[in-house]
Amino acid sequence: MTPANATTLRRSLRRYAFTVPWNLFLLTAGSLLVAFSIKSVAAPHGLLTGGVSGLALLGYYVFPQFDTGTWYFALNVPIMLVGLKMVSRRFVLYSLYGMAATSVLIGQIDYVLPVADPWLAVLACGVTLGAGIGVALRSMGSTGGADILAVICRERLGIPIGRFEFLFNLLVFAVGFVTLKLEIVLYSVAMNFLVGWVTDACLSMFSERRMALVISTHPEAIVQAVLHRLGRGATLLEARGGWSGEPREVVLTMLNNLELKRLEELVYEIDPGAFLIMGSGFNVQGQGFSERKAY
Repeated sequence: MTPANATTLRRSLRRYAFTVPWNLFLLTAGSLLVAFSIKSVAAPHGLLTGGVSGLALLGYYVFPQFDTGTWYFALNVPIMLVGLKMVSRRFVLYSLYGMAATSVLIGQIDYVLPVADPWLAVLACGVTLGAGIGVALRSMGSTGGADILAVICRERLGIPIGRFEFLFNLLVFAVGFVTLKLEIVLYSVAMNFLVGWVTDACLSMFSERRMALVISTHPEAIVQAVLHRLGRGATLLEARGGWSGEPREVVLTMLNNLELKRLEELVYEIDPGAFLIMGSGFNVQGQGFSERKAY
């Protein structure tokens, strides 16, 4: 595949990532994993998840005449109404679908994961719940709940999403300490650390980008190789040698993990004495990479 064809394919895939069918697919898959983790693992073992799903489980534990799906739906309705007023309609409508799908699936699933060891339940629930949240957040929406409140607080109050989620979960677990056994709450706290790690892993799995800086005596040749042989963009930065004081140009480019080795081969093919620096550039937005999601 030529660089031009590869660039065209990347652009087509990025455009498809913003289509309605793809976003609904991600939300459905994420909702299924979230529903499974709650109904098949967390609830049978009395575990407490974070966010609104945790409040729904608390409601079910205290008032078992209403199932977890009903509690989850009822708690999300006022949040959705607030979201319609304070964030974009598109994000809320997608999240409304994710919330409804999660609620329905929680009601439909009657399978219980056959594990007796609480630590195995913690691992199973943490992995599936984190994966479900991560898959859903790769769409233009979410599965509802605290995610919408977190976006509102970030947009209106400047509170980082991670900090809000931590404070919200702190409130949920504080209520849990009052209503549940201490060991159950401690198991749940450990599980939610795993949920956060798996969620981050899902979000970065196909999105991680690498920044490369190339210091060479042949910057123009390296730029042309990046443009025409890798199909990526490049920027020339004006710099000055710290020891020699001589002016020079540094090549800056952004790549994915698969392209790093190809860049290395190109650079040292052109200039065996080049200095190559590669680092993480996870959150990359702009032409050729991720488009900005407007909430």
